Amino acid sequence: MAQRRVGAGTSRVLAGSPSLDAALSGLRESFYAQQLHGVVGLAAAERAVRETVLWQLRVVAGWLPATGTGMARAVAGTFEIENIVALAHQFDGGPRAPEPFQMGALGTAWHRLESTTSAGDLAAALHTTSWGDGSGGTPAALGPGMLGTVLRVVWARRLAAMAPPARPWCGALCVLTAARCVGDGGVTAPPQLLHLLRPVLGRSWESAGSLGDFRAALSPSLHMVLRDLASPRELWRAEARIHFDVEKDAFGLLRHSMPGPDVVLGAMMVLSMDAWRVRAALAAAAAGAGASEVLDEAA
Repeated sequence: MAQRRVGAGTSRVLAGSPSLDAALSGLRESFYAQQLHGVVGLAAAERAVRETVLWQLRVVAGWLPATGTGMARAVAGTFEIENIVALAHQFDGGPRAPEPFQMGALGTAWHRLESTTSAGDLAAALHTTSWGDGSGGTPAALGPGMLGTVLRVVWARRLAAMAPPARPWCGALCVLTAARCVGDGGVTAPPQLLHLLRPVLGRSWESAGSLGDFRAALSPSLHMVLRDLASPRELWRAEARIHFDVEKDAFGLLRHSMPGPDVVLGAMMVLSMDAWRVRAALAAAAAGAGASEVLDEAA
């Protein structure tokens, strides 16, 4: 399944396409083609790419013994987060939530959350699910954006607890999340987020007043996530490099692991990172940029 990916080289070619339609034409023979058929616009194309990956994860889960389904469910948690945050946006006065991602057996809580009718109902329901550790308060109080941030840290910690090879990825995501909370006036983060980050990052970073101070407060194994970044405006570079590192590690799991959970994790993450590359390429083509700075950074 991982061999069906589009790959880094083709993604960079797609990014150089003169238009979104041209880039989509370049995917007609890819394993994204079925979901992409007939889509119009960047948002719909990105959604189709995501749905392709989710379907592949559901297929992988169907092959696994019952004891292995938990890993697939953990990886697929990002789709459940998108469903939750979209519903929170709707309750916060935003647009109506789009059709949710169909999780099937990979869902952990969405079947209980999708029927909520208000921010308060959603918050109460979240508190009783596996997403509840750290999501306290109401989605409206946190704001949908911060709710998504909190849930992504919950997701990263959950995956790291289930799969040891994912621990460096969790650490990197926590560093990036915390760095985005550091401003000239110090750290601005809700208690729920600090509670989740402290087991991974400690507490010393919370007094940082600049990105440099923040990096200096991290352990040597973590400060490299922010290497050579001069300002918070460059954090997108760290995010791109994190995706590259996850992909590199995932290939290593595929090539060097004995048959078992690590190989499965590697395959799922290779597919997930390929979808990230394709979405970045489509965004560049839609903008007529001629290339993708994000993909160049992750090269």
